[in-house]
Amino acid sequence: MKRSLIAVTGLMIATGVILAGCGEEGSVNEAGPEEVKLVLNWFPKAQHGGVYAGLEEGLFEDHQINLTVEPGGPQVSPIQIVAAGDADFGLAHADQLVIARNQGIELVAVAATMQGSPQAFMFHEGVEINQFEDLNGREVFIQPGITYWDFLKNEYDLSGVNELAYNGQNVTFIEKQESVTQAFVTSEPFFLEREGIPTETLLVSESGYDPYNVVLFVTKEYLEEHSTIVEQFVDSYLEGWELYKENYEEINEVITEVNPNIAVEELNYEAETQYEYIYGFDAASLGTGHMTSDKWGTLKNQLLEINLLDEDFETEEIFTTEFLPES
Repeated sequence: MKRSLIAVTGLMIATGVILAGCGEEGSVNEAGPEEVKLVLNWFPKAQHGGVYAGLEEGLFEDHQINLTVEPGGPQVSPIQIVAAGDADFGLAHADQLVIARNQGIELVAVAATMQGSPQAFMFHEGVEINQFEDLNGREVFIQPGITYWDFLKNEYDLSGVNELAYNGQNVTFIEKQESVTQAFVTSEPFFLEREGIPTETLLVSESGYDPYNVVLFVTKEYLEEHSTIVEQFVDSYLEGWELYKENYEEINEVITEVNPNIAVEELNYEAETQYEYIYGFDAASLGTGHMTSDKWGTLKNQLLEINLLDEDFETEEIFTTEFLPES
C-alpha cells in the first residue's frame, strides 16, 4: 500500500493561490488533474487519517485531483480561508458552519467525518463530577466563545463556575487538582496518562449537544460551479477513510512525516478512540460521512434557542448527501 509521498509532502505546506478550475461548469479539466486545496481544522492528526490515506494510496490522483493540504492551527480559520477562495475544501465542526451562515457565509457540508462530538470536560481522577452542575464552584478552563459552553450555560445553572481562558496547555490544570478543562476524549486523557496523571471525563454530548465534527465543506458557489470535482473529492475522501480503518498504524507513520510534533503512539490512541465516532453510530449502517436532516435541524434549533442565530433557515441549505453513498 505504498506510493511515494515525496511530491505530496512538498505540497503539504504550499499556501499559494490555486490555479483556475474547470474548463466547463461542473466538469473535471480534461487537460490533466485538477489543482485542489484542502485546509485542515488543526495540525495533521488521526482525525485527518482519511486524507493522508487517500494521498498515500493515490486515491485523489486516481480521481484526477492534484491535492494540496494546508495544515490548520489555533490561528487558522478554514471557514475564512475557503470563503475567501484561498482553498476549495475545508474541515470544521458543524456548529461552526451554522454560525458562519448566520454571518452571511454560505457554506455546504458534503460529508461528516465524525458522527458525533468527542468534546468533553476533563478532570483529575477521583474528583466528584457526575453532571454538569458539578462544575459549579470550580475553575474551568474553557475557550472563550466556544459554542457548546454557551449551550450548557443556557441549559444548566453554571453561575458558580470560575471561567478561565483555555490556551491549549494543561500545566495549570495539572497543578490545580480541583480544576476542570475542556478536552477531546481522543487525545488529552492519553497525554496526561502518559505523564502519570490519571483523569476522567464528562462528554458534552451527554447534555444533548452533539454536532457532527470534522465536517468536509465547500462554498455554495464552488459546489454549483464544480460539482464533478466535489463528487470526485468526496469519493476519494471516503475511500481514504475506509483504507485508514484497516491500516491506521501505517498511515499514522505518514502523518508524523508531515507533523513531526506528534508521536505515533498518540496518533494510534486517537485512531482507536475515534473509531466509533467515524465508523459507528449512523455510519455503521448508512456509510462513512453520513448526515441527516434531523441532526442538522436539531443543531440549528439549539443555536436558535440560545440566540446564536439571528434567523431561521431551511436545514437542507447547509448540507447535501448528494455525493455520499446511497444507504
